[in-house]
Amino acid sequence: MAEESLTPSPTSQRWYKSPIKQLAWRWQHSLQFRAVAMAIILLMITFVVVGTFLSSQIASSLFNGRLDQALEESSAGFTNVQSVIDSSDAIDRTEIESDVRRFLTVLETGSTDSQRQWMLIPTEPDNSQSFIQQQAQFSWANPDDIPEDLVHTVAGQDGIYWQSAQMPVQENGSPVPVVVVGTRINIPQSPEYGLFLVYDLSSSQQIAQYISLVLWLGFAIMLLVVVSIVWLITRSVIRPISLTAVTAEKLAAGDLNQRVNVQGLNETSRLGVSFNKMADSLQEQISRLETLSTMQQRFVSDVSHELRTPLTTVRMAAELLHDARDGLDPLHRRSTELLYNQVDRFDTLLADLLEISRFDAGSATLDLVPADILTVLNEIIDSAQPHLERVGAPLEVHTDIAELTVEMDHRRIERVLRNLIFNAIEHSEGRPIDVYVAASDTAVGVAVRDHGVGLSPDAIDHVFDRFWRADPSRKRTLGGTGLGLSISAEDVHLHRGTLEAWGRPGEGACFRMTIPLTQGAELGESPVLLSGEPDVKYFELEAPSTASTSIPIIMTSASPIAEDEK
Repeated sequence: MAEESLTPSPTSQRWYKSPIKQLAWRWQHSLQFRAVAMAIILLMITFVVVGTFLSSQIASSLFNGRLDQALEESSAGFTNVQSVIDSSDAIDRTEIESDVRRFLTVLETGSTDSQRQWMLIPTEPDNSQSFIQQQAQFSWANPDDIPEDLVHTVAGQDGIYWQSAQMPVQENGSPVPVVVVGTRINIPQSPEYGLFLVYDLSSSQQIAQYISLVLWLGFAIMLLVVVSIVWLITRSVIRPISLTAVTAEKLAAGDLNQRVNVQGLNETSRLGVSFNKMADSLQEQISRLETLSTMQQRFVSDVSHELRTPLTTVRMAAELLHDARDGLDPLHRRSTELLYNQVDRFDTLLADLLEISRFDAGSATLDLVPADILTVLNEIIDSAQPHLERVGAPLEVHTDIAELTVEMDHRRIERVLRNLIFNAIEHSEGRPIDVYVAASDTAVGVAVRDHGVGLSPDAIDHVFDRFWRADPSRKRTLGGTGLGLSISAEDVHLHRGTLEAWGRPGEGACFRMTIPLTQGAELGESPVLLSGEPDVKYFELEAPSTASTSIPIIMTSASPIAEDEK
């Protein structure tokens, strides 16, 4: 009991699984989880696509606006600087250098952007004619940060050119996105120079990042709202269905008083009302069938008991007539024999009906004693020998066991084996009958195989039903009530074993009984094949002394394997 209390149920075991397996389990078993998950996935895909498009459009718009402003201001500034330099009348290099430095301050005051910087770079740095060194608006600015591709383009062509780059715009600052606009200017008595204006785009980048943050925040709020709405809607729809499913499971488990709590007038409420009506109808039908079954069982039991007394009287009279049949004329002698035999069949039928009534009432019990099952089998074979000789069917027992003690109800197991063997004789059509006996560590298996008419798949499904015969019109030579296999199955179940059937039309049939060696022990797999026939070679050994000498006993060198034939 302690071990059972510590064993987690299948529902609780899933919490010990990995998160991925938990999600997979919920995806398979929860419509609400699936709906919410699909809503989240679709919303995220939609936002990634739309958000990426909007972010790129906003960033592109900000950049293009800033670029247009920079190009406009740069064009005006470059024109002013070149005009001032051209109008200068300085001749001396020192004066020209001073004027250029002074003229470049026009760029510092001609812009609305306080973060714009200018840089002057010779287009031919190694030219000996350069007397004006490269310089920048601020002493810490490094003209070498200007992209080389842009410098080469400005040096080789007229016009205004721009390029995006990363460079620091403050002293000891980290690189930020900038746009560098450059053009070529002419300075008297000096080679051509490239004049570059650096525009800081960090403010535009911050605006774009802020807009992206707002978009993500808006998406998170929208996602929360939409998921909450989906969760509430699916909960209102799926919860009544889940409660209906739970109620159906309880009904299937046998609690017929379970009903669905119906609220409202919507579709799910109609489902609950219909389910409750169906449950009421089923409960009524089941109660009616239970009553009829109880009445039938009581009728069979009462009739069987009531017929016992007159049958005993009739049997005694039939026995007296049968004992005195020699003094009767042939016609009356034959009638006396028929009466005696039919009274015996009637007695057997009443005994079977009484046994069935005990099974139905749950009063059947086992009288367990240790017994040798091979001895029981040999006794049955001895009693069946006249019938085997009459139909001309040889019977062989295949086993490698000399003695096997089993804890069993001797009377019931003997009845099972007798039914199986006599049933095989009746349907063998004179062909061989094989009995296979094998044992494992926990169970013993006995398979009785004939090679007669066989069984169809439909017959196998009904072979253990009460009063069922594969061929009702078939001439029966050993009598029978149609209850033998049904009673045998009940006897085997009382032993916590199994009784199974196998057959093929025209190839014969096989019935396999498997019971535990000790009651209460685990049954395990059957040690014999369902079709009975093992794939081993046989050799003859000395038969047990209890077996009839006219019926060969065949011992095998190995036990049959325990796999059912497919």
